[in-house]
Amino acid sequence: MAIYTENGRIAQTGPVSGSSLVDLKSGQVSREIFVSDEIYQQELEQVFMRSWLFVGHESQIAKPGDYFASGMGEESVLLCRDRENQIHVFLNSCRHRGMKVCRYDEGNTPVFTCPYHGWSYSTDGSLVGVPYFRSAYHEKLDKSKWGLIEVAQLCNYKGSIWATWDPDAPPFLEYLGDFKMFLDLTLDSWDGREGGSEVISGVQKWLIPCNWKFPAENFSGDSYHNISHRSVDMVGIGPSGSGRRDMSERQQARRLHVMFPDRGHHTGVYVLPEDTITPPAYQDSPVVSDYFARCEEKRRESRGKWGRVIGSPGEIFPNTALHPRQPRTIAVWHPRGPHQTEVWRWYLVDRDAPDEVKDFLRHYYIRYSGPAGLTEQDDMENWNYAHTASRGTVARRYPYTYEQGLGYEQADFELDGLKFPGMVTDITESKSSEDNLRNLYRRWSEFMDADSWNDLATWRG
Repeated sequence: MAIYTENGRIAQTGPVSGSSLVDLKSGQVSREIFVSDEIYQQELEQVFMRSWLFVGHESQIAKPGDYFASGMGEESVLLCRDRENQIHVFLNSCRHRGMKVCRYDEGNTPVFTCPYHGWSYSTDGSLVGVPYFRSAYHEKLDKSKWGLIEVAQLCNYKGSIWATWDPDAPPFLEYLGDFKMFLDLTLDSWDGREGGSEVISGVQKWLIPCNWKFPAENFSGDSYHNISHRSVDMVGIGPSGSGRRDMSERQQARRLHVMFPDRGHHTGVYVLPEDTITPPAYQDSPVVSDYFARCEEKRRESRGKWGRVIGSPGEIFPNTALHPRQPRTIAVWHPRGPHQTEVWRWYLVDRDAPDEVKDFLRHYYIRYSGPAGLTEQDDMENWNYAHTASRGTVARRYPYTYEQGLGYEQADFELDGLKFPGMVTDITESKSSEDNLRNLYRRWSEFMDADSWNDLATWRG
């Protein structure tokens, strides 16, 4: 594969490393990482096989026998709860000839039966049924060796289910590091209680003709593309009837980017002034308006100064996007080849919220996100055209620039008595920085070059 310098001349041919594609000192990234088949195949092995990936939520498999067909990289997997109430994640592939043992999105079953040759598996993954076991196999097939392939590690964190294929990967909470507090902004109840979320109205799924890293970088904290959403802001689809979200809150707040270079995770946050009140929102429903007003008050009481910190889009490396504040969602950018991404989006609500609140949020989420959402329609068009522009014979010779805010990140950042972990950039005045985007490609480059987790877990010393 050829790699080009900025003037379009060939600088290197043959296999390349991640560091040759991502220049952190200059803030330049090669377009090849979005369009090369060779790079794509390498990242499936180097990135997706070794990372912790979001699979689903326990509310989707509430009862024994419940299952949800999910994905990890290009692999189809089954999230299920067995008859002993234990949660599992299995490769959705029969051990005999590879056919999917489940072709439904979700449901409840005592066994998964392969429709090709009829092998069947219990919900704990054991092979329990083999046609002609006596006559064809002469009862010599060792069923205990041919159960469904299970992930190497699984973690249920506040109802969110994560898994990795790598037995040597650090435990999930270590993988998260101090980013855990920002994941909590999505998973905790609106009033600040630990956990308490559930998935509402299933999962939206759709295809986009672009590389998975375009949406991943956008949700890392691309605060520079608001021009794309100007028409949506004018329409005013937000809960309080203005902008896309509660724009009045954000206009009063200090806006920060927070990133963790050794983990590859990053997010945006807003720090509200002490006297900020919840917008007179949530349209004209007293039930909805009173609910969020009470939750806001309780969160401030229980979390003190941290109760004034609200989340903005962020990413858990490599491909899980968080949107903690309304719309409260988790999105996964599933790679489907170098030129296509399948997006899955989960919508979260408080489990004990009134039905009227849940219904209000369901309608708002549909207006905002997904293929029918006004905001994400803008984004998808951008990613589509940007990807196409990366594929040209001439165009791919020239890198992209990620130089905004280069060198302005701060460690040990403190604001109003709140000491933030990680590296922080205050973008209140500058409005934008590409520090979080650089952080995504920094970690991507490290995964592409590393031989094992011994090279990646640098925080262990």
